[in-house]
Amino acid sequence: MSIMYVVYILLCADNSYYTGLSNDLEKRIWQHETGFFSECYTFKRRPVRLVWHTIVDSAEKAANLERQIKGWSRKKKEALINSNIEELKRLSNQKK
Repeated sequence: MSIMYVVYILLCADNSYYTGLSNDLEKRIWQHETGFFSECYTFKRRPVRLVWHTIVDSAEKAANLERQIKGWSRKKKEALINSNIEELKRLSNQKK
């Protein structure tokens, strides 16, 4: 049995987005919500809310997707969160 990974986006209390990955999403969300790691981006931005996630079948793919999404603009992340594929494509085709 292979380990599945989840890439996720949280909406923080300050209205910023946090993108992460985990092989145990429920535990990781609990860690964000409780401030388990005081050095984490979300520690001072609680409460947090899970707004998007997807399952990935390898750690390498999850890390690549997480890195890709972290580099996206807020508008592009919101298009993904809202499943607005046309807007996501349009934003992807824009020059930076």
